[in-house]
Amino acid sequence: MKLRHITFLCVFSSIFLITASAFSSTNLTGAGATFPTSLYSKWADSYQKKMGAKINYQGIGSSAGIKQIIANTVDFAASDIPLTEQQLLKNNLFQFPTVIGGIVLAINIPGIKSAQLILDGKVLGDIYLGKIKKWNDPEIIALNPEIKMILPDQDIAVVRRADGSGTTFVFTHYLSKKNPEWKAKIGEGSNINWPIGLGGKGNDGVAAFVQRVPGSIGYVEYSYAKQNNLAYTRLLSANNRSVTPNLTSFESAAKDVDWTHSFAQDLTDQKGDNSWPITAATFILIKKTPKKTNDRRIDVLKFFDWAYRYGAKEAHDLDYATLPDSVINQIRKAWETQL
Repeated sequence: MKLRHITFLCVFSSIFLITASAFSSTNLTGAGATFPTSLYSKWADSYQKKMGAKINYQGIGSSAGIKQIIANTVDFAASDIPLTEQQLLKNNLFQFPTVIGGIVLAINIPGIKSAQLILDGKVLGDIYLGKIKKWNDPEIIALNPEIKMILPDQDIAVVRRADGSGTTFVFTHYLSKKNPEWKAKIGEGSNINWPIGLGGKGNDGVAAFVQRVPGSIGYVEYSYAKQNNLAYTRLLSANNRSVTPNLTSFESAAKDVDWTHSFAQDLTDQKGDNSWPITAATFILIKKTPKKTNDRRIDVLKFFDWAYRYGAKEAHDLDYATLPDSVINQIRKAWETQL
């Protein structure tokens, strides 16, 4: 065991000395969260052009991705659900974050533009409980006195995920913090018993429903709202300030988090006037012990090390916040000591 560990470290330490012209024929497969799909696809395309290795990533949902890495059917999985230390130990997995993003409320309300409507966690929970049924409900008007005359007497069409989803986990975790009735009756999870709503598969499925259904609201990763030209709401922060989702407000939510003891940090409802309240890191899962005949972990880590070094602009272009350099250095040290 000790010899295998030393060999792994020696090989891992040397792989980053390879120049970009020394192309690799390695093909890697990954699956999981739809939250970072647009970014991982972009990184994979750039990596193949620079390094020659092909990365095939399928956004099938965090829950399905976790099942696949446990079953050894992919080289890595992606999840917005940070696994506990017990879950990691039980399944022989190692977990590390890649980027930070925001979950937003996409809306399709005639006459309402992006960042014009304000919601808070209490009202949002009541909408998803089916208690608030109209867009001109008094509780919504109370948060939006400046636009009360244009809020329509229109039924709210709730859209949510139909599949096991890390985005759902983060969203329901936030609702459980802000709405006591939601916490008591529904709670948090990747695949819950929804009281109401149209179910879409993946972030793209939810975005498609919101795009087609007038009066609808659905939670999606920010880039899906932008790519589909969907209007989105503002939210009240933990400091009770109205916040617009963007790269700056996602970074603000993560700036004071202590990553030194665990990579599995909760970024929802963080203090700060400009901290987006539904912010989350997304994670990669790999096996700690390789298959006997082929240790492909080195190639997986090589890809993500490249992404940390050279992928920041592509992440920012797609409105994902990158991790602080100090956290990336911690991740690299963990690769060396824990794998």
